[in-house]
Amino acid sequence: MARRSREFSQIGILIFILNTLKPTPFFPIQQPSRFPRFSRFPKLPIFTIFAVFAIPQNTEFRDSPHFPYLRPMIATVYKSTGSWYLVRTETGDMVQARVVGKLRLDDLKTTNPIAVGDEVEIVMDDADTASIQAVIPRRNYVLRQSPRKKHNVHLLAANVDQALLIVTMVEPNLKPGFVDRFLMMTEPYNIPVILAFNKCDIYGQEENDLFEYYKAVYENIGYTVIKCSAVDGTSIEDLSKLLKDHTTLIAGQSGVGKSSLVNAIQSGLELRTTEISEYSGNGQHTTTFAEMYDLEMGGRIIDTPGIKTLAFNHFEVMDVAHNFREIFSLSKDCRFADCTHRNEPNCAVKAAVEAGWISEQRYNTYLQLLAEVEDQNYWERHSDV
Repeated sequence: MARRSREFSQIGILIFILNTLKPTPFFPIQQPSRFPRFSRFPKLPIFTIFAVFAIPQNTEFRDSPHFPYLRPMIATVYKSTGSWYLVRTETGDMVQARVVGKLRLDDLKTTNPIAVGDEVEIVMDDADTASIQAVIPRRNYVLRQSPRKKHNVHLLAANVDQALLIVTMVEPNLKPGFVDRFLMMTEPYNIPVILAFNKCDIYGQEENDLFEYYKAVYENIGYTVIKCSAVDGTSIEDLSKLLKDHTTLIAGQSGVGKSSLVNAIQSGLELRTTEISEYSGNGQHTTTFAEMYDLEMGGRIIDTPGIKTLAFNHFEVMDVAHNFREIFSLSKDCRFADCTHRNEPNCAVKAAVEAGWISEQRYNTYLQLLAEVEDQNYWERHSDV
């Protein structure tokens, strides 16, 4: 009985495929129906109907990876190039995929519904392309205000274990406010951040002293800080250990040596690099779209486009206060529960700044972000994000 069922199923599959490819189906129903009440149903070829009922009988063939057109599979997004995504399937194959219909996830008003690192459900269209049917719920994600549409946000990456922010003391000069703004992107989702101060081979005494200051500031609030160089190999081995067996989002402003540092960690990745403009001291953007790479030692990195600025039109005032670690931890000691730590009396945060327990530089960035959020009009701050 099982053998007959299997033969029945295989014959049905063959007829189904032949009937799909052949322009004129076998035995089409072309005569008018004698039963008007059934005339609204589509007149399917009788062999197609036979094949549809026959296919499910053979579950062994139906579930086979060699017949993917009937079986959705899970894939991981490795690269985004606008409307197309490069994804890796369960079998390790890399295929091009695109979204079918509209995807709106997590009530986010995004310019891109899918990010690198997302796990998606796909159905193969042919041997090389697939359709994305759904996005598997994310563990976390990193987003920023869209550089083109200020009322929207842009997903940088999803399902990351940690983030690596690469900065430098010189060429280009360090912008502490940018570091704090980046941490505002990761803090809401509890994503650990490593701060890598690159190009230490060209630091002088002044730069080294400043590095020690910032190292103390950020290590005291729980961030990992490392001084490294892609040129002379300083701390490359230590950095590799931090990345091993983790999915790491790598970011940095243009010109900080992000691509060179990653290439020093694993040669052969051949990330794009660029020279610094001597006139402006700014690097030119070399990464247009985010892309994920597998590390030979284990783990993955997500290379993101160079970031010029970061804004937060999707935040409220208290979002800013809650995502500065040291400020949030002391806010419980303030007199008022909704204290914004500016002009309120008996503010524990202001007292900590005056006593030197909280970095004055970090506090100034906090005040700037508060002012930016409040300066936005009502509709910008209530855009359903």
